[in-house]
Amino acid sequence: MNTVVPNAALVPPGVVSAPAVTRPGAGAGAGAGAPVGGPSFANVLAQSTQAAAAPKFSRHALERVNQRGISIDQPTLQRLAGGMSRAGAKGSRDAVVFVDSTAFVVSVPNNTVVTAVDSEHMREHVFTNIDSAVFA
Repeated sequence: MNTVVPNAALVPPGVVSAPAVTRPGAGAGAGAGAPVGGPSFANVLAQSTQAAAAPKFSRHALERVNQRGISIDQPTLQRLAGGMSRAGAKGSRDAVVFVDSTAFVVSVPNNTVVTAVDSEHMREHVFTNIDSAVFA
């Protein structure tokens, strides 16, 4: 279910587009006004939400992950994304998200992991310029 919605399928706010062609015989029920042959609003919304939930990794973060041998599997990514989402819901901008024995410093508005630190290297680090910590 990791489908990505192409940018052309989304129209930015304020852009006026041509009216959609409606299905013949569509009444007041579900599907009324939906474009012929196009995806439903629910599908587009679900796909865009899933695409936005996956955190991006900066070049520096990828280097640290490789250098320190940090394994990031799908459950770890989901917990990281959940921690970032919780931080964003509280108004956080820069946070450290702890997933098991790994700390991820993240930019919440950019949905980006800035760096990653494993437990072995954590003793040597002081986390600065963060406004919150999340245990995911």
